[in-house]
Amino acid sequence: MSLAVLLSRSLVGMDAPVVRVETHLAPGLPAFTMVGLADAEVRESRERVRAAIHSSGFDFPAGRLTVNLSPADLPKESGRFDLPIALGVLLASGQIDLPQSGALGGTRKGSPNLSPNASPSSRPNASSNGTLPADTPTLGSWVLAGELSLTGVLVPVGGAVAIALAVARSQPGATLVLPAESAAQAARVPGVRVLAARSLAEVVLHLRGQSSLVQAVACPAAAPAVAMPCLSDVRGQLVARRALEIAAAGCHSLLMTGTPGVGKSMLAKRLPGILPPLTQDEALEVAAIAAFACAREVPWRTRPFRAPHHSASMPAVIGGGARPRPGEVTLAHRGVLFLDEIPEFNRQVLEGLREPLENRSVSIARALMRVEFPADFQLVGAMNPCPCGWFGHPQRHCRCSREMIEAYQGRLSGPLMDRIDLVVTIPDTDRDILDLPPGEHSDAVRERVVQARARQIARQGGLNSAMPPGSIESHCALDGAGRALLTQLIARYRLSARSIHRSLRVARTCADLADSGAVGVVHLAEAFQYRARSR
Repeated sequence: MSLAVLLSRSLVGMDAPVVRVETHLAPGLPAFTMVGLADAEVRESRERVRAAIHSSGFDFPAGRLTVNLSPADLPKESGRFDLPIALGVLLASGQIDLPQSGALGGTRKGSPNLSPNASPSSRPNASSNGTLPADTPTLGSWVLAGELSLTGVLVPVGGAVAIALAVARSQPGATLVLPAESAAQAARVPGVRVLAARSLAEVVLHLRGQSSLVQAVACPAAAPAVAMPCLSDVRGQLVARRALEIAAAGCHSLLMTGTPGVGKSMLAKRLPGILPPLTQDEALEVAAIAAFACAREVPWRTRPFRAPHHSASMPAVIGGGARPRPGEVTLAHRGVLFLDEIPEFNRQVLEGLREPLENRSVSIARALMRVEFPADFQLVGAMNPCPCGWFGHPQRHCRCSREMIEAYQGRLSGPLMDRIDLVVTIPDTDRDILDLPPGEHSDAVRERVVQARARQIARQGGLNSAMPPGSIESHCALDGAGRALLTQLIARYRLSARSIHRSLRVARTCADLADSGAVGVVHLAEAFQYRARSR
């Protein structure tokens, strides 16, 4: 009878809890049993592991083989447990002898594999003093994850960056072994030693001391394939450009209305070009989300820009599914979520945006689990004024009745509109746009945005859009004239507490762009003119 214990990581949302892969080999009729709340993908690893062991030149043991994925109440999915399971089989069957020198960075053969978050007495086959049997092969400081092909080659796994972040937080000094492609992503996380393996045979040779796995090097920061669209392409539309700059400086939500072709989508697509690059920590968060969702990774330190079609479902936008997966609001984390033709989206989807806009996260509850995904995104919407699109146009005739226009505009509910900071109406110009001079370049606007954000972070440690209500009174204090104007606006428009707070946050951003230490009446008036349009 033999037992081997290795460590791996599962994925629950963006968290990666520890999973102990316990492999037990006992005499009896040949059998391969897997326990520990494993889904179909994990259970299918029995056949992948068997074929990979044979293809790598090893013998699959004839006996009663049991693999336990502990803790048993934690759901496990995907094929990332193939590598620790295969190594556990080889260790339990005695086909790998670990060196006694400890040069592998793990514990000695026969030493206990104690996780700091686990109780020794809760483990099977534990002796009375809380340790594993003396002949138990362990690699206490190793974390292994990798899916095996039938030839024994390791294929990339999802969530490599999330696993590396969890290892860096809870297992400092640990060694993470991943497939080569995944290891290059995980190596971006500081404080984690990542080894890249291309096959099961390479890992076995490393364990035997016959060769060494290469320490992974972080993928080079890839430059964008094409340059960001420049704001200078937009001619005229000074009010819309100013609103876009305010939205970028304070990370405020923005809604643009106007007839077809006035430049709503064009402006929205140029918002990422005036945003500052991601910090190192933010870039790791974005990379972890992209790797977990198996989405196309954006260039390093570039803010994501997501623009789902208006036919997207609730799980596609907000997130969900039997095994909760992130939606567009999470894939747009630290970036921009652009909803073109926003009234055409399903009403349930639009109402589902209310909580993420307020909490900057999405909580998805299921019968067996509750998962929370980050969703700190900047919402930008675009819409026509009516179903035909020509209401208010100076030359084109609108075919919609008043009831149709009210019903169309009413698809954005009051609670959702109350969470949108800036609403700007883009007029149609009667001049030839080629006669208008080019707009200001994105680089100049980005410089002002960067400076305004630096003032916000130095003052309150975050951006104005995330300013807590308790800090508004101190950071957005008004002078006498500003207080009088706010009193008049509250009385006239019956502003809610949320509307007051959001108007003050936008006013604070206007003051930051003007490098003003105090919020003046001109800043409050400019901020409220955008909110007044939503009413």
